[in-house]
Amino acid sequence: MTEFGRFGPLIGAIDEGTSNVKFMVFAAKTSEVLTYHQISLKRFSPQEGWVEQDPLEILNAVNECIEVTVDNLRKLDINPADVVGIGITNQRETTIVWNSMTGQPLYSAIVWLDVRTSKIVDELTKQKGTQSVSAVTQASGLPLSTYFSSVKLRWLLKNVIAVKDAIASNKCLAGTVDSWLIWNLTGGVHGGVHITDVTNASRTQLMSLRTLQWDKRLLRFFDVPIEILPKIKSSAEIYGYISVGSLLGVPIAGCLGDQQAALVGQGCMRFGQVKCTFGTGCFLLYNTGDSIVHSQHGLLTTVAYKMGPDSPPAYALEGSVAIAGDTLQWLRDSLGIISEVKDSEALAAQVGDGDEGSISFVPAFNGLYSPYWRKDARGVMCGLSERTRRQHIVRAALEAVCHQTRAVADAMAADCASLRQLLADGGMAQNSVLMQMQADLLGIPVIRPLMMESTALGAAIVAGRAMRVWPTTIPSPPADTFLPALTNEEREMRRVRWEEALNKCMGWTDTKNEHVNAEESDRTTAVLPPGLFFLGTALLVIIADKLKSM
Repeated sequence: MTEFGRFGPLIGAIDEGTSNVKFMVFAAKTSEVLTYHQISLKRFSPQEGWVEQDPLEILNAVNECIEVTVDNLRKLDINPADVVGIGITNQRETTIVWNSMTGQPLYSAIVWLDVRTSKIVDELTKQKGTQSVSAVTQASGLPLSTYFSSVKLRWLLKNVIAVKDAIASNKCLAGTVDSWLIWNLTGGVHGGVHITDVTNASRTQLMSLRTLQWDKRLLRFFDVPIEILPKIKSSAEIYGYISVGSLLGVPIAGCLGDQQAALVGQGCMRFGQVKCTFGTGCFLLYNTGDSIVHSQHGLLTTVAYKMGPDSPPAYALEGSVAIAGDTLQWLRDSLGIISEVKDSEALAAQVGDGDEGSISFVPAFNGLYSPYWRKDARGVMCGLSERTRRQHIVRAALEAVCHQTRAVADAMAADCASLRQLLADGGMAQNSVLMQMQADLLGIPVIRPLMMESTALGAAIVAGRAMRVWPTTIPSPPADTFLPALTNEEREMRRVRWEEALNKCMGWTDTKNEHVNAEESDRTTAVLPPGLFFLGTALLVIIADKLKSM
């Protein structure tokens, strides 16, 4: 029998998000975080509407986080040999292609937020017809959109010569970030395992929800060769073993897309339980158990998890809000309204909803996701007056996240049943003003665990289950509960006012002009700069505010 140290068997979790990478070590018996290390990731935009990352930067950050965390274990007098398995969770839809012989990326990672495929979406809709597009949604659970990996892969195959050449010579591999990491961590060019799990595969728009395998009709629709794709596995099984570094020989035994990982980490394992991750974007998942529920109200159908090769899959309805935490980063980096993202809580608390100067703000920088699916939408700010200050703008930015979350929750209620409570996690959930505002606008309790790393915890749980060291039942963790404080009349008044602003944000891009510009510049899309009107008026507010304070 294996002898472990004072914390018992340990599970490591690689949490690769859009903004940063973490490696955390959990005690399997108690779910306690023992140590971790985190590194920020860069994003770059070669053209307007394009969002890319460096696959090698992602990989190097993961390796560095592992090494620093293992060093931390030694400093804490914890034996790294007690780490018996590793789970991976990652930003979904982000797509990477690489050369199987050299291990080098063939192009940058195209991030889920990227909208260069707008023209491809329009072309497919026109060429294939509405019946074929509907069949894609029925099989995959996903609408035809720039969001998913399918059209990103199609763009890469059509536009990148290195990818075309690699496919012609049978040297091209493709996948989401989990596949890139697992292939490299298990050996890369020296026998790396090319796999993905069902949750990440369900975000490519190339997998059948029923068979949990790559679907020939979907592959044919998007013209993607099956040979470049990874093998689909369950979320909890041993995929391979770490090939280098301080954790040499440790099995990689779990994998979940980040939002599904948060669902598992929050303990939403029964029908009707709902979690919302407030991060770069904002994502609600509603556990529908073994039922594949096709939304009639603008939601996605996705795989929630599959706890082992012989276990049945669980499904979920998902609502995705494209811009959440990114709004605050924009206020900081582009407008200079706040010095730090964390300042938003104190600033928003300085004004109330009915305060003179209050505004409505819709941050549709590159369109709207669930439940609207409007790629022609752009950011707007309504209700500006000479009394509007930066506090009002910050509060309106937070309120915009809550209103979009409310719209998704309403769609979930229409498709299934009303939400009784919302479990919250993610970086933005640390903002108590935001959490109270969300409870007010939903009219239900919002519960925030004190241990906020639900995504990494979910990855650790599936790996721990695969290694048979994680308890099957875990008591609910300590949490803060935010109760609604608005009347139904006040809640409805706020909804109506915000939706008036929402209606004004639609139709800001001209599809015909977009296509002309795309052809002239050999680009896939011609996305206007986010919220030109919004930016100009916001700058006027800032200048006026500074003048008044002199």
